[in-house]
Amino acid sequence: MLEKKFYRAFFKNGFNIPIRVTYWDNKTEIYGEGTPQISITFHKEVPIRSIVKNASIALGEAYMDGTIEVDGSLEDLLTSAYDTAGSFFHNKKFIHYLPKISHDEAESKKDIQEHYDIGNDFYRLWLDDTMTYSCAYFETPKDDLKTAQLNKVHHILKKLNPQAGRTFLDIGCGWGTLMLTAAEEYHLKVTGITLSQEQYDYVHDQIRDRGLQDVATVKLVDYRELGDVQFDYITSVGMFEHVGKENLGEYFKCVANYLTDDGVALIHGITRQQGGATNGWLNKWIFPGGYVPGLVENISHIEENGLQIYDLESLRRHYQRTTEMWDENFNQVRPQVAEMFDEQFVRMWDLYLQACAASFKSGNIDVMQYLISKGASGRDLPMTREYMYK
Repeated sequence: MLEKKFYRAFFKNGFNIPIRVTYWDNKTEIYGEGTPQISITFHKEVPIRSIVKNASIALGEAYMDGTIEVDGSLEDLLTSAYDTAGSFFHNKKFIHYLPKISHDEAESKKDIQEHYDIGNDFYRLWLDDTMTYSCAYFETPKDDLKTAQLNKVHHILKKLNPQAGRTFLDIGCGWGTLMLTAAEEYHLKVTGITLSQEQYDYVHDQIRDRGLQDVATVKLVDYRELGDVQFDYITSVGMFEHVGKENLGEYFKCVANYLTDDGVALIHGITRQQGGATNGWLNKWIFPGGYVPGLVENISHIEENGLQIYDLESLRRHYQRTTEMWDENFNQVRPQVAEMFDEQFVRMWDLYLQACAASFKSGNIDVMQYLISKGASGRDLPMTREYMYK
């Protein structure tokens, strides 16, 4: 059969570990050398034309609806695909279609709300108590998720070397842990902005409940619409992945415009050392409008907007561990998530978290912290890295 010939080539060239595949006719074949630890079962055929159109979308949707079952580590299976040059992640024969992307202000707000406004109750099920939805920082192997997330917050704030009483902006503030810590423990006058109504409501309530009204504010506003204001310090965590390739220059221009002279910013986000990319399945189902920029791409935009890099740090292995811990938490609450949504949503989210872990594990994506200044000196930044770890 033509279909079997296609699939045999697909699996033979797509993974660097042995796998067992059971097809829709109940016939089983093994690909690769050695004893397979991972088995894939097709309950029915996934049309070749769908795989050729965009294999990531076709196979991701087949996993979501139960057409494909995987017995064994999905993370290891996807890591193998990322590590294999001929796999569907890298072979352009399987990426003929990508969903349309737009990043005007209305579409950006819609994209953010589609992901982050699923509901605070959903995220509360599997995030830690800080409600932090970005890469944690594991100072020791024994750190639990909450500890590691608080480590990350302090790692970011320490890099700024902030002086009490100065002003601070968090672009894409999430559920507010970073900005609220900056106000309470570093005594800064803080502003957070988000496009998520759920996040805005949560942070607004936290400011009130903690009695921070005099030093903290949150705004439901696009990062491009803050107006003629400036801040001594800026942070932005997990934000530039949402602005789109065409808007990266404007994003870093906004950072420059919002910084005072010699102001300092810590920009933290997912980056590819191999150059920018998008993924069809993630773009369609998880992060509408998402684009992971290349390292050189970001550095070019930083330079062209008159900003200077003071420090650059990769946290790739930290994000791998973070997503693995999120997935562990998520799978402990699968029945609750299925009751809130449905089984397809559960499978989709599990696939998303394990795919992220695999992508970080393989080095397909990275996460970088760019410590940048407006001007050559950088306000109060010491000459060595020692201050970051005190």
